[in-house]
Amino acid sequence: MAWYWIGFIVFILVMLTLDLGLFHRRARIVSLREASLWSAVWVGLAFGFNGLILWTQGSIKGLEFLTGYLIELSLSVDNLFVFVMIFHYFAVPAQYQHRVLLWGIIGALIMRGIFIALGALLLARFHWIIYLFGGFLILTGIKMALQPHGRLDPEKNLVLRFCRRIFSVTPGYEGQRFLVRRERRFWLTPLFLVLVVVETTDLIFAVDSVPAIFAVTRDPFIVYTSNVFAVLGLRSFYFLLAGVVNRFRFLKFGLAIVLCFVGAKMLLAEAYPIPIGISLGIVGGVLALSVFASLLFHSKEEH
Repeated sequence: MAWYWIGFIVFILVMLTLDLGLFHRRARIVSLREASLWSAVWVGLAFGFNGLILWTQGSIKGLEFLTGYLIELSLSVDNLFVFVMIFHYFAVPAQYQHRVLLWGIIGALIMRGIFIALGALLLARFHWIIYLFGGFLILTGIKMALQPHGRLDPEKNLVLRFCRRIFSVTPGYEGQRFLVRRERRFWLTPLFLVLVVVETTDLIFAVDSVPAIFAVTRDPFIVYTSNVFAVLGLRSFYFLLAGVVNRFRFLKFGLAIVLCFVGAKMLLAEAYPIPIGISLGIVGGVLALSVFASLLFHSKEEH
C-alpha cells in the first residue's frame, strides 16, 4: 500500500509541476476550448485511475472510489457558485483567476489530506464518532436545502480582516503577483487577499465533504484519491461552467438529498450496512436527476 501512496503523490506532483511550469506560467485568459480539454483530461484520468483500482484492489474498492468521486465532484461543482461570487466581488481580472485557483487547489490538497488523516484516526479510535458525522451530514443537507445561495460577504472573513489589519496591501492588482516589495518592505496585493478567501472558503467546504466520503469508505487511500481528482478537476470546470453555473439551480437540492442519504448511511452502518452498489445507484441517480431537472427547467424558461 505504501507504493500506492508514493506513486499517486509523485503523479500529482508531476501534473502540478507541468501545470505551473509549462502550461500556465504566464497570466492569460483560459479559453472555453482549453477548459473543455482539461476537464476531459481530469475526468478521463479519474476514470482511468478507477479502472486501475478495479484491477488491483477489486470491484468493491472500485465502486467505493467511483461513488466517492461522484459525491466529491458534485460538491466541488456546487462550490463554483461561491468562487464566481468571490471573483466578481473582488473584480479579479479573468487572466489572473487561473493562478488563484491553482494555488488555492494546492492549499486544498494539503488541508484535505490533514482532515482525512484526522478523520481516519478518530474513526479508528472512537467508533461512535461515525454517528456524529452522520448527524452532522443530515443537518448540513437540511440546511443546504432550506438556504438558497445568497450574496457573499468576504468582509466577514476573519482571516481576510486579520491580513488587512496586520499587513500593508497595495491599492490595485500588481499583475499576477501575490507579494511586491516597496519601500524596503513587502506588500500584499489584492490577489493574495482573494487567495485567502478562496482557501478559507475551501476549508469550510472540506468540513462537509470529508465526512461525506467516510460514509462510503473508511480506506484513507480511496478517500484521499477521490478527493484529489475532484479538486484538481475543479479548476478546469470553473472556466467551463462559470458562465452557466446558475442554470444548475436544482443541483443544490440534489446534493442536499445526497448528504442526508450518506448521513443516514452512517447512522445505519451497524444495523443495516447499505451495499456500495446501491449507494452508487442512489447517489448517481439523484445527481443525474437534479442536473436534468435544472437543464429542463431552464430550457422551458427560455421558451
